[in-house]
Amino acid sequence: MHEEGGMPDAPNGHAELAFSGSPRAGLSDSRTESPRGTAKRHTAHCSDVTRIYLSEIGRARLLSSEEEITLTKAARAGCLASRQRMIEANLRLVVNVARAYIKRGLPLLDLVEEGNLGLIRAVEKFDPERGCRFSTYATWWIRQSVERAIMNQCRTVRLPIHVIRELTIYLRTARELEQKHSRQPTAEEVARELDIPPENVERLFGLNEPTASADEPMGAGSDRLVLDSIADENGSNPEAEYADRAAERMLGQWLKQLSKQQRDVVEHRYGLNGHGRRTLEEVGELLGVTRERVRQVQLAALARLRDISSREGHVEFPFMD
Repeated sequence: MHEEGGMPDAPNGHAELAFSGSPRAGLSDSRTESPRGTAKRHTAHCSDVTRIYLSEIGRARLLSSEEEITLTKAARAGCLASRQRMIEANLRLVVNVARAYIKRGLPLLDLVEEGNLGLIRAVEKFDPERGCRFSTYATWWIRQSVERAIMNQCRTVRLPIHVIRELTIYLRTARELEQKHSRQPTAEEVARELDIPPENVERLFGLNEPTASADEPMGAGSDRLVLDSIADENGSNPEAEYADRAAERMLGQWLKQLSKQQRDVVEHRYGLNGHGRRTLEEVGELLGVTRERVRQVQLAALARLRDISSREGHVEFPFMD
């Protein structure tokens, strides 16, 4: 079933490169060298593996729009070779996307590994009848996977994916201004460029500050741990408060995409936008419809919200379960 020169499917169903199963494969774990020597070997080997990986994926020919449609239909019908071809032809796209996140706390090889998972997911979900090229669709999934990895692996305090996305936009704008003016831009300059309040930029830039592990020493030679200096949990948490406000704004935008009846049902059923939580019967009486009709509208509204979530950020709220 595999194309000549193609890569066999891994036991878990994920595509693997022929020379290994991961861009990082082949890194040795030397136990006889000094830590410094091992680190140098590790860095050099990482560089070698990266070059090998880029050379390997560069051999795959890019697909035309017609080929994408044909291969997608075949893959959905169960053809593993077609699925494999779609993945192989777009591995370079993953690298291009991952490079934009190089200075966000993870090495390129790790970013590529995470991006490849997003690519695989995109191949599984792509519907060519939506009218867009696969690369456009896959880029979103790749970014999602990479951003989630950064969020989960680089932070002690984890941020919601929509906050990470906002932060990425702000940091990109700041880098562009820095290149333009040859200096670090102020929060006011970034805010003016994006036409947003300066306090929004300052708040997000604050969220980007690196965090220390709770069990790290306070300083060189200190026996006191970071944990010892953490404030009482009863105090305010600016990051959590900002994340909550950002989530509320996003939910408000999503609710506007529902019909008025769907929006009314969701708001009254789940106590949103200042409304109290009501039963199906109570909402039915309020809107002048039957209990069963309220249930039907509620199910349709939740399905619509899940669809919006899948397209705009995979941020889920408890009532969407």
